[in-house]
Amino acid sequence: MKTSNYGVTFLSREVANSIPFSSNKVEMENILNHFSIKQGSKECEFVKNTIGYCEGQDMKGEVKTCVTSLESMVDFATSKLGNNVEAVSTEVNKETNLQEYVIAKGVKKLGEDNKVVVCHKVNYPYAVFYCHKIDATNAYSVPMEGVDGSRVKAVAVCHTDTSQWNPKHFAFQFLKVQRGTVPICHFFTQEHVVWVSKDWPKFNLGQFKFAILESEDDDVLISK
Repeated sequence: MKTSNYGVTFLSREVANSIPFSSNKVEMENILNHFSIKQGSKECEFVKNTIGYCEGQDMKGEVKTCVTSLESMVDFATSKLGNNVEAVSTEVNKETNLQEYVIAKGVKKLGEDNKVVVCHKVNYPYAVFYCHKIDATNAYSVPMEGVDGSRVKAVAVCHTDTSQWNPKHFAFQFLKVQRGTVPICHFFTQEHVVWVSKDWPKFNLGQFKFAILESEDDDVLISK
């Protein structure tokens, strides 16, 4: 077993593949029994919600999967981006209280245009990540400085086409824009993994104006 940085453990692919991962009634009962989870408990709802989320329909322009092992995550990323890839996550140099940050010099674009795979940790008894590749999406490395001097090397993703998003999406409500009208960007917290090609061209985000807010899933939103 491999320990992730997020409080849960990765199972080997062999072990993960031996455990059901389906909303099928019989297989769901097997999952709950395997982890000694009681029907109707909070843990049971986490399991059911996560599997339902993973089995949901792809959005137009999106290819997604839920990976139950580190090997499966690598396989999905390389199948979409090629073999020369690198995994990046937000890095924080020290634990700090909630505070304002400013974007420092040195913003860089990561990877090639529209070749980004993002993996989000989801609630489950072991490490499961919701991974997806969305069209018209680019990734950036963004250095940030807090008011107390702390530094963050943040990973941000920008979606240049939001026309297929839910019109009630939190980003549109906060930024007071309509879907498909402006790029929407957001930072990722440390438990997300972003896969990009290994050669990173430089990029300047000086033309962007930023509106920032911590949302319910701890992402931070930006609008051009």
